[in-house]
Amino acid sequence: MSTQLKQEPNHQPSGNRIERYFQLNELGTNIKTELIAGFTTFLAMAYILFVNPNVLGAAGMDMGAVFVATGLVALVGSVMMGLFANYPIAIAPGMGLNAFFAYSVVLGMGIPWQTALSGVLVSGLFFIVLTLSGIRETVVNAIPGPLKMAVAAGIGFFIAFIGLKNAGIVVANEATLVGLGSLGTGTTLLSVFGLVVTALLMVRNVKGGIFIGMLLTAIVGMIFNLVPTPTAISDIISAPPSMSSTFGQAFINFSEVFTVQMLVVILTFFFIDFFDTAGTLVAVARQAGIMKDNKVPRASKALMADSTATVAGAIFGTSTATSYVESSAGVAAGGRSGLTAVFAGLFFGLALFFSPLLAVVTSAVTAPALIIVGVLMASALLDIDWRKLEIAIPSFMTILMMPLTSSIATGIGLGFILYPLMMIAKGKTKEIHPIMYGMLVIFLAYFIFLPHA
Repeated sequence: MSTQLKQEPNHQPSGNRIERYFQLNELGTNIKTELIAGFTTFLAMAYILFVNPNVLGAAGMDMGAVFVATGLVALVGSVMMGLFANYPIAIAPGMGLNAFFAYSVVLGMGIPWQTALSGVLVSGLFFIVLTLSGIRETVVNAIPGPLKMAVAAGIGFFIAFIGLKNAGIVVANEATLVGLGSLGTGTTLLSVFGLVVTALLMVRNVKGGIFIGMLLTAIVGMIFNLVPTPTAISDIISAPPSMSSTFGQAFINFSEVFTVQMLVVILTFFFIDFFDTAGTLVAVARQAGIMKDNKVPRASKALMADSTATVAGAIFGTSTATSYVESSAGVAAGGRSGLTAVFAGLFFGLALFFSPLLAVVTSAVTAPALIIVGVLMASALLDIDWRKLEIAIPSFMTILMMPLTSSIATGIGLGFILYPLMMIAKGKTKEIHPIMYGMLVIFLAYFIFLPHA
């Protein structure tokens, strides 16, 4: 009787399964390239691990808990983006959104941070509903392009202003409201050094320039005893801090979000995140060469990953999550698939064990990052037609009033009021979407009936 070898099940190597799932061959990439790209994206975004706790800490939140929440959101959101949408785009709590949360909502409006987290949760759920229903295109198309750009640029100026204040470069002045601070102060000099070094790195297109700039600033700060110096391994690596002070707090004051004031807050969270994500998707997809017929494939899946990360972030205890344009650094390093985002998310997971470094990364160290991010966001000014007054006036007021009033919502509100009025005066009523009239009424009620400092 002849004997035959028993046929083994046809198990494909794990590498092959990964290549097929992420379509690596079709996209002209491989696992090694995606790993390098993921690490590059992580380095370009890693500053948020320390800047976000610093910003939300100003609102009274525990910095250790926010650090963990930030890393977890980046881990969950980025992995979901990679697995679900197959895009090389990483997700983390957004700059600008955290500033709005801390300085406008909590400190400016006097809303408890727990209620503000409830607002983030509602905006994320709203985003999910719009994504599933397909209404998102209607909403995004209703907002005029110039106003979207003005909001982005205005947030950039606001973030830079916060950075300048944290650095001590800009200080309060009784005669002129603000003035130049004492540049001879040690921590201010440290921030100036960090700003110059980070700017030079960015100009030289150094990958992860903002993160490296923060690292060099912290080292110089330790040399001159301007920031605490780690003296043991436990000052660098430890188990992640507890999230007990922030986890689930979004549900405690949930009923308090159903007010006109919180409606404005929720709409602001929603609009900023919506346009941030849409812009990032287009920019990175174009850079990666994966756009088809000038459209972003699988956009709904990418938006779903982003909105789900926002809901998760609100539950963990951090401000709105968004897709990061810094992902373009990973694309420049060769990343083409969602595996890049997965690797970036895993690196954020590893970073959770470095929370003691929060003591080293002080506001003087993070201030340069805020200023440089502001510079990057101000590039949106290029896409505003300043020759048309009906566009220039609402855009200018949107941008100017954000830093002057320390309120992103105020800038958005004035822009949404002025734009329809200017267009009506110009005789361009047909160019005004009906949704803009609704926004006009909402923001008029906001300014008239709610107290403002």
